[in-house]
Amino acid sequence: MKVALAILLNAALLAGLLPWLLRQWREAPAGWWRAALVVGLGVRMAVGLARNWHLQLDAEFMSDLSQPITAQLWEHPGQAWQTLTQAVTLIEFKYYTAVYQGLSNTWFFIKILAFLNLASGGIGWLNGLYLSLFAFVGSWQLVRVLARVFPATPVGAGAVAFLLWPSVWFWATGLSKEALLVSSGAWLTALVLERLYGDSEVRRPATWWGRAGWWLAVGVLAFVHFKMRYFFAAPLLAVLVGIALVRGLQLHGVARPRWAQAVALLAVLGSGLWLSQQMSVAFSVNKFTNQVVRVYTSFLPNLVGRPHFEYPDLRPTLESVLSYAPQAVANTLTRPYLGETRDLRLAAAGAENLLLLVLLVVAAVGAVRGRAGRLPFVLGLGLLIFCLVLAALMGLTTPNLGSLHRYRSDLMPYLILLLLQNDYAAAALRRLGFRDI
Repeated sequence: MKVALAILLNAALLAGLLPWLLRQWREAPAGWWRAALVVGLGVRMAVGLARNWHLQLDAEFMSDLSQPITAQLWEHPGQAWQTLTQAVTLIEFKYYTAVYQGLSNTWFFIKILAFLNLASGGIGWLNGLYLSLFAFVGSWQLVRVLARVFPATPVGAGAVAFLLWPSVWFWATGLSKEALLVSSGAWLTALVLERLYGDSEVRRPATWWGRAGWWLAVGVLAFVHFKMRYFFAAPLLAVLVGIALVRGLQLHGVARPRWAQAVALLAVLGSGLWLSQQMSVAFSVNKFTNQVVRVYTSFLPNLVGRPHFEYPDLRPTLESVLSYAPQAVANTLTRPYLGETRDLRLAAAGAENLLLLVLLVVAAVGAVRGRAGRLPFVLGLGLLIFCLVLAALMGLTTPNLGSLHRYRSDLMPYLILLLLQNDYAAAALRRLGFRDI
């Protein structure tokens, strides 16, 4: 029965995937679009396979814990349902006991693996391929939507940001939380932007099942994105809601000037921040600042003698957190420096940071000279706010340079997308072969 179900699930996956890939190939213009499709998919699958051929560390731990959940799904479905839905879960496995709260992204990821085991038979590298595939599909959806609804912007920007930027395809792939986090956020953003900026047929599907399907997809992706890392997901979800409301005002002839768009977006974000604090203590200021300091201090004992940064006077108060926020943003975007460490992985991160610094300078020059690009203003502003908030959160909570480079894979594609919008970057992309459709 288990083998039959695994064969059926994998056959269903291939039955949906192969026609989709063929359709993407046919619809993609010849040249770099097809190259991006092949390279983006190939790199993600190859890296996912290489990283998970022999499971290690977190991937091995979460894969091991998913096995008893899968066994329970087969043997006692009723008990499995209770295990999967209760607020606090205790799992006894081999020589240790794990206790997980409802908001634990590790526990949520274990549950995803438990269901993937039904198709993979518990084979770790095969689960890694499933997640790598999802990471590519979600990213590709956004790349195509950006080119379709914003034809005046550099069409190569999305491909470079979500498919080809090194730290994104390296970290957001395989058996990793980042694979689900980045892909669910990208796919969700694609659905929202296509509805907001696409043609009238896309904005208003003709059938009720088309509208229901869109809302279902948005709800599922938002749920997955939120559960994977809610402090990272909340800024993106808030920004997308703000952009949607401002876009609605624009379509009704309101908030046309840029200053009006900025005021409306900030008002929406501010209202959402206040409302979230009223709805749940998890989003209160005290909870936020205490969580920031708790996570930050949990790293420090293991970083003695290793490359890292510190905030000597960081305290669990809003004033203290805000005072360190600019430094945290700088740390997120620049550390490790090139040559700061001889560790091969961190040295590669330093080289990437040097390239990122070049892009930041070019984008700043383009903005000063009025050549910042043609992305809709409210969308650019919203994504900029998202990037700054996320950079501050990461820099405040993650003094470990290795972990920081991994976590920021959720931030990097959106930041690179913004940095490649200016006219200078657009010209460079054209010279590299990224031609307009």
